[in-house]
Amino acid sequence: MKLIDIIIIAVIVLVLGGAAAVIFRAKKQGKKCIGCPNSDSCSCNCGKSH
Repeated sequence: MKLIDIIIIAVIVLVLGGAAAVIFRAKKQGKKCIGCPNSDSCSCNCGKSH
């Protein structure tokens, strides 16, 4: 593998790891709809549009 391949793989791993960390923290805080701006008080079903 070339150096550029290793760099690309590292960037992808960092992006996926960061996304997983955000989801983990939000779920730990009890948020239901992570992407919803009203996630603290959102009462909708998360699979449906608002």
